[in-house]
Amino acid sequence: MLKRNVWLWLAITAIPLSVNVFAQPALSTKSKKAIELYNEADNYRVRAQYTEAINLLKQAIAKDKNFAEAYHRMGQVYMAIRQYEEAIAVFEQALRLTSDVRKKKESWYSLGEACLLKGKYTQAREALTQFLQNETQNRQRIDQASRWLASANYALEHAHESGFKIRVLSDTVNQFATQYFPVLTADQRQLIFTRRLGFGAEHDEDLVVCVRDEKGNWSFPKSLSKNINSSLNEGTCTISADGRKLIFTSCVGRQSYGSCDLYESTKTGEEWSAPKNLGPMVNSADWESQPSLSADGRTLYFVSDRRGGQGRRDIWVSELDDAGNWTRARNLGPPVNTPGDEVSPYIHVNNLTLYFASTGHPGYGGFDIFYSEKTTSGWTVPVNMDKPLNNHEDQFSLYISPDGTKGYYSHEEMTQQGARGRIYTFSLPTEKQVKLFSSYVYGTVTDRVTGKPLKARIELFDVEKNERIAVVNSDSVTGKYLMVLTRGAEYALYVSREGYIFRSLNFNYTDPESLQKAQEPVEQNIILDPIQAGSVTVLKNIFFDTDSYELKEKSITELERVIRFLKENPTVRIEISGHTDNTGQPAYNQKLSENRALSVYNYLVSNNIDKSRILSRGYGQTQPIASNETPEGRQQNRRIEFRVLEK
Repeated sequence: MLKRNVWLWLAITAIPLSVNVFAQPALSTKSKKAIELYNEADNYRVRAQYTEAINLLKQAIAKDKNFAEAYHRMGQVYMAIRQYEEAIAVFEQALRLTSDVRKKKESWYSLGEACLLKGKYTQAREALTQFLQNETQNRQRIDQASRWLASANYALEHAHESGFKIRVLSDTVNQFATQYFPVLTADQRQLIFTRRLGFGAEHDEDLVVCVRDEKGNWSFPKSLSKNINSSLNEGTCTISADGRKLIFTSCVGRQSYGSCDLYESTKTGEEWSAPKNLGPMVNSADWESQPSLSADGRTLYFVSDRRGGQGRRDIWVSELDDAGNWTRARNLGPPVNTPGDEVSPYIHVNNLTLYFASTGHPGYGGFDIFYSEKTTSGWTVPVNMDKPLNNHEDQFSLYISPDGTKGYYSHEEMTQQGARGRIYTFSLPTEKQVKLFSSYVYGTVTDRVTGKPLKARIELFDVEKNERIAVVNSDSVTGKYLMVLTRGAEYALYVSREGYIFRSLNFNYTDPESLQKAQEPVEQNIILDPIQAGSVTVLKNIFFDTDSYELKEKSITELERVIRFLKENPTVRIEISGHTDNTGQPAYNQKLSENRALSVYNYLVSNNIDKSRILSRGYGQTQPIASNETPEGRQQNRRIEFRVLEK
């Protein structure tokens, strides 16, 4: 079922597309009283007073049991309150009572939609086929009926269930009247979702968080922050992979540009900042909601019903520029967006796989969950997640774990009190898992001299492409950081801060031996040295072939980092030093180390670094930093360093 809270589904009407009334003025009954009751019922229907409308239509039918239009109108009311079984019965009766093809088209169209939303796919296909064979003028309806027919055919052809194992989370999590739209941090230790204290839109909505303990159990939900939650409604949020940037939806009471806007809060230590509107580049005079952040918090996907899209609700995207400002939002376009509705986007932490819900792609009826992959040429044609995750009811708000094996989503069930939303988890079959799974590196950044935590800039580069993939900052209070690493690339990770020597790390997730390790998180605490004489850093992304001193192309990322450091610190003089392990003859190793250091020196000089600021030396095998008795130790000893000579 669709959410009924005002901030979340404000623009989703309760009346389906089939609500259009008969175009024909002539009614089939001669009973004036039946016509009077029929017209009175319509006045209640347009005011969403559906119980009164149904009662009056039943009275009209009692006056004339062959009143076809009254049956059809009653079906429309049942559709509005999502009683599809009752709607199907009266649409079928309307069809039996008329031979007028113009009126039959109305009921075929509505019956096809009702059957699709009830999961009666064969019946839906029959009704929609009849409509399309007889309708030649109404292009909008022809297009919609064609989409419904494609869904009915898809559902019949994909009736088998995939290997999903779905279970509801414990009552510790699902303890409220309703809860929905779960998101998790990349380490899957924090689960954040929207909770509502009652079943109606008038009840308060807040963002709450559960924390997973070492045994895998979730804590009781608690308010995310007094700085975020208020007496107003807060909901549909997204969080960066490190859990330190939050964007959420609010519709009432805050400074806004439209009916619902997106707001941002950042976490420093354990404290969330006061929310700030994302501004007119993202928000508009229309409805914005359901945000999803990339892992580093620099790309934002969200839903809006503004003009300029493919349909009523589309997915839009904005990026954070180097000045920290959100760029003007652009429509994601086809093939993701359609003339139907696209909602609840979730960009996987690999920043390549986008999950979303849609009524515009062939599925099982209502909103189905799909995924699309980002490629160099654009987004791929969306793929349905299939049964049992998708069915004839509405599905949305999906989260997939970094390794692609587990998912979370919310689903509503009707109870006597109303629609109750609960959060579920499931395991994905291999064929539905992300092609490029992710893990992460995490730790703290500290000052070597004082031992205090530091706020540092952490950048991730693909060394083969010399392309920056992501950038985050460590927490200024705790020094903690987290950066997502996705298989399929070799990465350089740089940790830098003004007044300190940068550190570089290397993660190669391309070769088969590294892929198993790529599934495991890596703890890497970083100690930064103030820029002073004697400070040293190892350049872990300088590459040579065996027994060669010719720089490999993928060394450029690191070389440019050294150039940037020297330009930002124009008074610093450094020594570039080459080192080897103890394999081979000492004289050979000495010469190789000298030549490798000289290659780096020559590159820096050729890129406008004054040669008086650089000294090149080779030390051969004389200065090991690890044991030469192991392959891992020898690898550490084969290195290029730079040392600060003076500042």
